[in-house]
Amino acid sequence: MPYFMFNNRPGFILILILLVIWTLAWKGMALWRSARRGEKIWFVVLLLVNTLGILDILYIYFFSKDTVETNRIPENNI
Repeated sequence: MPYFMFNNRPGFILILILLVIWTLAWKGMALWRSARRGEKIWFVVLLLVNTLGILDILYIYFFSKDTVETNRIPENNI
């Protein structure tokens, strides 16, 4: 980008930095969750698609719902 874009818009750099932090935070959480769950397809899609965290947020809250384990044997700590 030309220098004059930064010079004429003082808040541009701040907004850009905030968007990068926002995106990296959500992308990191989504990639971590998909890797821990062994979902290779989601990992690749999340890694390649950059949507300012929108796809990452959707994955975390809608597509990666945790399942409840009902066949678990309780441990006895006697």
